[in-house]
Amino acid sequence: MWTHEEAIETSASPARVWEIFADVARWKDWNAGIETIQIHGPFAVGTTFTMQPRGQDAINSTLIEVKPDAGFTDETVVDDTRVTVSHKLVPLPSGNTKIIYSTEIIGPGAAEFGPMVTGDFADVLANLKKLAEQQ
Repeated sequence: MWTHEEAIETSASPARVWEIFADVARWKDWNAGIETIQIHGPFAVGTTFTMQPRGQDAINSTLIEVKPDAGFTDETVVDDTRVTVSHKLVPLPSGNTKIIYSTEIIGPGAAEFGPMVTGDFADVLANLKKLAEQQ
């Protein structure tokens, strides 16, 4: 098993960040690693989405937890490897919000695969923060 956590603090409210999370079609606006993305239903538990990272084959993921204004978790299974990414929104006493991406990878080659999955998370979170704070 391989795990990783990345976080950033924003002045945006959890509700504002949630609006951005729930608009899956626009994830590529703040996640440069996404070439194309399509959700196959509502932003709810059990819904799948297809994402094509730049220069790679498309992958299918499933929303396995969805809590409005609090976060969501998606799961991607490729062969015998399972990648779970939790996107949490934590309100802080200052009025700010902490955005936390927690990743767990289980399966063959998890330690090698992990850095490829999470390598751009700092940039993704910085872009998400910038977008959330614009409005």
